[in-house]
Amino acid sequence: MNDQGVIGDVGPNGGESLEQGFTDAELTELALAADPGAPIDDDAVPVAVYLAQEPGLLPSWYMPSPMTRHSRGWQVPVVLVIVAAFVIIEAFGLCSTFGQLVPG
Repeated sequence: MNDQGVIGDVGPNGGESLEQGFTDAELTELALAADPGAPIDDDAVPVAVYLAQEPGLLPSWYMPSPMTRHSRGWQVPVVLVIVAAFVIIEAFGLCSTFGQLVPG
């Protein structure tokens, strides 16, 4: 690691640059060669800080923040009418499971 806490320009096989990233085989080789009992370096940086991600349960690339949509406002009244219809059907004790209103 260099003084910024980043892996250098040489890949695990010697001369490869990390600009293209690691292959799965290289990552597996590095993981199997690592010592799980080795102490953590004093200058180690947490992955979330290293990747400049905000703390959260999921990374931003996995589930991006929702975008606002501008609508014409017709969806809310339609949904309210449908919900009200089902509440009224239930209030009269009818069953509408299969599309027909039958005593429930």
